[in-house]
Amino acid sequence: MKQDKQDKTDIDRAVALGYDPERDEAPRVLAKGSGIIAENIRRLAQEHGIPIHEDQLLTDYLMALDLYQEIPPEVYPVVAEILAFIYRMNQKFNSNEA
Repeated sequence: MKQDKQDKTDIDRAVALGYDPERDEAPRVLAKGSGIIAENIRRLAQEHGIPIHEDQLLTDYLMALDLYQEIPPEVYPVVAEILAFIYRMNQKFNSNEA
């Protein structure tokens, strides 16, 4: 059976978050998009050594936010877990470099 609409979970999407502790109370959406834009977000992250975390449910939620909007408190625990993982990976990488 042919589907007229692509399933939402099959669409390639990406969201980039940023956090400036001197300016922001919480991480904010810096870029978001689907298709070629999502590919470019991931490519730029890889080129700059920015870790990529894949979580479809979180991506769906963050895609609904406006650009430069801070993430809402209800996603703090999930984002904090991701940031803690990235921090641990950076620490491990830096200790292996020495």
